[in-house]
Amino acid sequence: MIHFEDLVTGTVERFGRYAVTRDEVIEFAGKYDPHPFHLSDEAAAETFFGRLSASGWHTCSMTMAMFVAHIHDTPHASHGGAGIDDLRWLKPVYPGDVLTMETEILRKQRSRSRADLGRIWTRMTTYNQDGVAVLNMVAIGLYAVRDPSAPIADEG
Repeated sequence: MIHFEDLVTGTVERFGRYAVTRDEVIEFAGKYDPHPFHLSDEAAAETFFGRLSASGWHTCSMTMAMFVAHIHDTPHASHGGAGIDDLRWLKPVYPGDVLTMETEILRKQRSRSRADLGRIWTRMTTYNQDGVAVLNMVAIGLYAVRDPSAPIADEG
């Protein structure tokens, strides 16, 4: 099990594979982001997207699906998230795209109020099949501390 202490500032990982389908783009948009350019080829053709595109929130969800699958492949002592900083949708995501992602641990900080938890700031970048970045954000994750009695020392 990977705990707070095991995560090293500066570590970069590339992983994931998510094939974006037309049906999923329309289903997600219909439920959560019903802009016409996420629902209709005709409406999308009249925008700078030029064709049906995934919602940015859908892109965030696909990114999260890849991340969670990755941390479940090697069990992590994750306790969820505390938020997102600097979220940017850099390029449209279209049906037929195949997404991958990269993470970089930017910073770690032990909780001063809960000795059993630490925060990890991770830059997450999602790429399409051409290696073009389509999303960038900094996720703040909560991780269990293996030894809550250890001294608190911040990194990064």
